[in-house]
Parts: sequence; C-alpha cells; structure tokens
Amino acid sequence: MEKIILSSETCPVTFTTHLIGGRWKPLIIFMISLGINRFGEMQRALPEISKTMLTQELRDLEKNSIIDREIFAEIPPRVEYSLTAWGKATLPILQAMAEWGQNYRLQNFAEIAEEQLL
Repeated sequence: MEKIILSSETCPVTFTTHLIGGRWKPLIIFMISLGINRFGEMQRALPEISKTMLTQELRDLEKNSIIDREIFAEIPPRVEYSLTAWGKATLPILQAMAEWGQNYRLQNFAEIAEEQLL
C-alpha cells in the first residue's frame, strides 16, 4: 500500500481555500457574478465589511487572477470588477458549498432553531 503524505503546501483543497476561501471572498465572487461589480455597490451589499478589508480582498482576488479590474477614464473615475475564466470556474464550487451548507444547517440545526422559537 502506498503511503500518503499530506501537507498544507501540496494539498489542492488547502490551496483552493487560500485563493477563494475566507469570510468575504466567496461573497465578493458571488456578488460580481450577479453584476454587483463596483466598490460602492459591494460595500452597500456587505455593510459589515470595512473599506480596508474590501480593498484588500479585491486586490488579492485580482492578484490571483480570479477577478479583473477595469478603470474607465471618466470624471469621476469609475472602476468595475469582472470574473476571469478562473473566477467563473469557481462558481460551481461555491454553488456546491452553498448547497452542502444549506443541507447541513437544515439537518443539524433545525432542532436548535425550533428550540429558540419556543
């Protein structure tokens, strides 16, 4: 039997979660896929995120070729974000995670929710 050695540096799942995981990145990717593609729109859609964190996450997604940033030469300047081919490829992954999370929540937390309603 072949010995399996896993490490955080070589695990593709860990690598993927580094690129598109975390608290905000999946939501940002999803919003851009829906056409919410400007900074102010994103900030209004996610009122809990700070400007600094949103900027950092957008830059990180851009650096990793998940999103593109287009600057329009207008006054005032306009910036729009779009998903790259790699970004579009994350959508089925995020959809599968959403379905899994919803099913898990319904099966494992339905009793807790019922107790809180009583």
